[in-house]
Amino acid sequence: MAQSIQEPTFLILTALAGGPLHGYGVITEVTALSAGRLTLRAGTLYAALDRLATAGQVVADREEVVDGRLRRYYRLTDSGAEVLAEEAERLARNAAEATARLHARTGPAPRLATT
Repeated sequence: MAQSIQEPTFLILTALAGGPLHGYGVITEVTALSAGRLTLRAGTLYAALDRLATAGQVVADREEVVDGRLRRYYRLTDSGAEVLAEEAERLARNAAEATARLHARTGPAPRLATT
């Protein structure tokens, strides 16, 4: 079984599962996916993207110049999709087990407050 991945990596891969994004697009998606809990800094994001590219989980999709600045888009590879799917399944199993144990302890698991 593969080792679990850190939440920022999971969210970056999740963001790219929707299609190619440039760096700022990834940052925006990660913030939205985490309901504002996690905001990546550019340096952190690009270090993660370099690491994921080296691991073959993302690749540069294309580049374009916008307002005189180079914008590079990244996309998820099949390998990255596999890593993301395995982690999503692991998290789902863990959540199901936690919910079952809470239910056995106190009845239906308490609902989380939504804002």
